[in-house]
Amino acid sequence: MAELITQRAGAVATVLFSNPEKMNAVTFDMWSAVPATLAALEADPAVRVVVIAGEGDKAFISGADISQFEKLRGTAQAQAEYSKAVEKAYLAPMNCSKPVIARIRGICIGGGLGFAAACDLRFCADDAVFRMPAARLGLGYSPTGVRRFMNVIGAANTAEIFFTARKFDAQEALHMGFVSRVLPAAQLEQAVAETCALIAENAPLTVAAAKFAVQQALRDPAERDMAKAVRMVENCFASADHKEGRKAFMEKRKPSFTGR
Repeated sequence: MAELITQRAGAVATVLFSNPEKMNAVTFDMWSAVPATLAALEADPAVRVVVIAGEGDKAFISGADISQFEKLRGTAQAQAEYSKAVEKAYLAPMNCSKPVIARIRGICIGGGLGFAAACDLRFCADDAVFRMPAARLGLGYSPTGVRRFMNVIGAANTAEIFFTARKFDAQEALHMGFVSRVLPAAQLEQAVAETCALIAENAPLTVAAAKFAVQQALRDPAERDMAKAVRMVENCFASADHKEGRKAFMEKRKPSFTGR
């Protein structure tokens, strides 16, 4: 059954893209479920970090489920509806105030590559394989989506992976700046868990303000909400967590932040 599976462990929530028979290819229903899934985690104050992963060890996401294309993308109107659902899914991790980390094993292709690009951080195993095959399928890729890649890996790397549609490995993804770290497969989950633990210990309002500022900087100037970005910083200084951070520093102990 193709579905999204949400797991919680303390302050960390993991969203699994599960369609193992098709290397976690994403169905239309799965794309459509992403915004509500992340909105629920956004609303849960116990969650500090979200991890995105694929079911099993063979694939992160192998792209959209091509078997649905004829039925769901066969006309201009159907294509527009499908693209709208996918773009909403891509925006969901970007709009989430909490850090979203892609934990990548195995195949990360097409829609999987696009969704990973929409996450804040990307860690991968040394067995990861990446590809943007749009040119092999005759698909048009939206300018917004292309810019999303440019924000992560720059214009030249973006052009090259789209023009050639070739596969590239974990080390090249690291060299491009697409992933932050490459780990042996057996160590990937633990490394991501350690990073999540570090984030979860920090002041949520500060983390959210930093993420929002990063997201605004990547937008066109006319689209930026810098007033909100400034308000979020001001809220950090006015928060109980700021008082707790100062007090913990003076008392030489670990702070206990509540997000207020």
